[in-house]
Amino acid sequence: MKVFHRLSALLLFVLLFGRALAEVSAPEVENGFLRLGFNRLASYHFVPPTFDPAADPKAIPPGGEEQIPAAVKAWSGQKAIVTGFMLPVKMQDGLVTEFLLVKDPMMCCYGVVPNMNEWVVVKMVKEGVKPLMDVPISFYGTLKVGAMFENGYMTGVYLLEGEKMGENKS
Repeated sequence: MKVFHRLSALLLFVLLFGRALAEVSAPEVENGFLRLGFNRLASYHFVPPTFDPAADPKAIPPGGEEQIPAAVKAWSGQKAIVTGFMLPVKMQDGLVTEFLLVKDPMMCCYGVVPNMNEWVVVKMVKEGVKPLMDVPISFYGTLKVGAMFENGYMTGVYLLEGEKMGENKS
């Protein structure tokens, strides 16, 4: 019976993640930066782990890391360019210091809720940038890949330590 359950679990894993793993292709490199579009960042199926109110808030819940394909995890720590739409989260002196970069401008409170791998948390490492919403914009920095949690809730898969903002793509 144990063998049957293990085979069933393996089959489920292959069905859910096998197709997605094969679709993650190597990104282009531009001036030493990986060009990562949401076609690659969101190319695999991701189901966020459920929140457990009884769990230790300092513990990292299972269910996030193992869903990220190895090819995607390999981008962690590398310089990257990501283009998307800015949703400001934190501002200082009129500049945005932390924001979500999403693939579609309708992926916010008024549109479709994005999947966990359809946004990048961007934290500017030096100074903030001018708020620029509703137009696609590129950001350069160091990408971190891995399940991020705050108080037991999963908050993201990607973090870009933003170095600079590229030119407006409108």
